[in-house]
Amino acid sequence: MPRFVRSLAAAASLAVLSPTAALAPAPALAQSQPAAEANQQVKQIALTDAQIEGYLAAEPEIEAIIAKAPPSAAENPDPKVMAQLDAAAKKHKFASYEEFDDVGANIGLVTDGVDPQTKKYVGAEALLKKQIAEVEADAKMPAEDKKEALAEMNEALKMVEPIKFPANIDLVLKYYDKLVAASEEQQGK
Repeated sequence: MPRFVRSLAAAASLAVLSPTAALAPAPALAQSQPAAEANQQVKQIALTDAQIEGYLAAEPEIEAIIAKAPPSAAENPDPKVMAQLDAAAKKHKFASYEEFDDVGANIGLVTDGVDPQTKKYVGAEALLKKQIAEVEADAKMPAEDKKEALAEMNEALKMVEPIKFPANIDLVLKYYDKLVAASEEQQGK
């Protein structure tokens, strides 16, 4: 069964607090994920231009299929939904939805480490530490919310994976603006 887990920091951090969470490129079937799923490591692969371009082309179609799937599909994927996802992925030159998912997860590993203001890769750990400092310094945030946010971000910090293919960084940065635009377009729907 293909995993429906996205890049680590995007899955574990709060969208309100994390500018990089909005860049989680691949869609998820579930709105929230159990901690055990979020702890799965991404199968890191060396990305190509063709994979990123195919990802950008396939993502809206795959997102539409996932949006129509019942909420329980994340835990127990419907074979018909999986067949639709595989067909959509193959239409955009992926071997399967699992390959599309792996490409999205690898894109997410890089985007999780991109400073959205400078569009430079600084690493997910550095961005999470910056976000933790911002939350700690936020005097307006309710104490309970702050405690919860800090716990989630500190847990995400423990699970940050180093990028095994440094060339992926330059490749994702090349497409960064298109990836951000596609992510924002999907979130706006």
